[in-house]
Amino acid sequence: MLDNEEFMLDSYPRELTQNPLKKIWMPCRNGHIAQRRVCMTNCPTLIVTVGLPARGKTYISKKLTRYLNWIGVPTKEFNVGQYRRECLKIYKSFEFFRPDNEEGLKIRRQCATSALNDVRQYLSVEGGQVAVFDATNTTRERRGTIVKFAEQNGFKVFFVESVCEDPDVIAQNIVQVKLGSPDYLHCNSEEAIEDFMKRIKCYESSYQPLDEVLDRDLSYIKIMDVGRRYLVNRVVDHIQSRIVYYLMNIHITPRSIYLCRHGESDLNIKGRIGGDSGLSARGKEFAKHLRKFIQEQNIKDLKVWTSQMKRTIQTAECLGVPYEQWNSLNEIDAGVCEEMMYEEIQEHYPLEFALRDQDKYRYRYPKGESYEDLVQRLEPVIMELERQENILVICHQAVMRCLLAYFLDKTADELPYLNCPLHTVLKLTPVAYGCKVESVYLGVDSVNTHRDRPENVNVQRSTEDALQTVPAHF
Repeated sequence: MLDNEEFMLDSYPRELTQNPLKKIWMPCRNGHIAQRRVCMTNCPTLIVTVGLPARGKTYISKKLTRYLNWIGVPTKEFNVGQYRRECLKIYKSFEFFRPDNEEGLKIRRQCATSALNDVRQYLSVEGGQVAVFDATNTTRERRGTIVKFAEQNGFKVFFVESVCEDPDVIAQNIVQVKLGSPDYLHCNSEEAIEDFMKRIKCYESSYQPLDEVLDRDLSYIKIMDVGRRYLVNRVVDHIQSRIVYYLMNIHITPRSIYLCRHGESDLNIKGRIGGDSGLSARGKEFAKHLRKFIQEQNIKDLKVWTSQMKRTIQTAECLGVPYEQWNSLNEIDAGVCEEMMYEEIQEHYPLEFALRDQDKYRYRYPKGESYEDLVQRLEPVIMELERQENILVICHQAVMRCLLAYFLDKTADELPYLNCPLHTVLKLTPVAYGCKVESVYLGVDSVNTHRDRPENVNVQRSTEDALQTVPAHF
């Protein structure tokens, strides 16, 4: 809280100054622009998983953490099982989880407490906005302890319960995830499965699911049978609403997502950014190779998406299949720099060129967009990608970087420099806790449009330093 004197000093009227990086108006005090981090939560949020082992809680935790970080909400996952493994070092058997094993109960409580202490540090000291507390939390007593902890620290709590009775789904989760756990490194598959099934039994006797009546005052989503049904209770703010919407769109159906850029364009050859030019001769050749590649993949019920720009539509036209145009998939808007070469931007706007190199993710072109803007624009595309099965997305370099960063869990600093070459298809296959990536070059030459960050990003740098990493062009 500000005291009265501070409030008067820091209140109206304050001079407004335009932030040179983001091109937005911000209050200025003592000649300095106020540097405030955008906060999407009015107080920190603690997401708490609930459910028996092998119900997908860690899968949900990792997906949620990746999604929230991608949209700009600093989020961290705290897996209590990992704390237990660090404490015990060697796992012996399911006996550790028996409800009558007092030593085991003591260690598990200590691990949960240690994890919650780290949650407090992250949300209260390190500036995190959301923490995901990944554990079974199967008893009402344990959940009550977490709620009390949150209240004492000023955190909101949102529970995510995964309930699944389908033996096939449970067995699949055990095989895909649990057999690769450090707990079972020295066991054969049969022994590991038998032990894990007994571990589940240890929790079943004390499991108290979230109840519509007893837990009516809690905020939660109950996910039943991996998304066949949902029960949502007391969603109290924007971030909880985003979480619910996201969780109701993800699925575990095996599928592949194919990402590629349009074929080489006329402006690509000239080294000019943006614009709405058509395909070059080599770009048209790539489109033919893409058609052959897709046919050879023999993909069931493939959907094709493009932007509304000429070069992606021309590429899709060659496929001979229906496609859907998305305005959200249009290339990043370079504003006043549209259709300029990097050399021209450096000549006419050297300050802008340097600012972009200093923080490429947050830099906004004058009258254009930043990568940060682009991520927000692409969120509906991500939601629909999560809902769908097999998809081919024909898009643009900056757009492909944003989509790839989501699936590969890349940071904001890494995102703008991901290499997404022309005439190459990336096949993404979601696996247990991540994404398998296969890169397929279709054998048609093209210009290189990738520009690494130069070593010298100072405003006073020479033109030679500024253009150090600009790719060759005609």
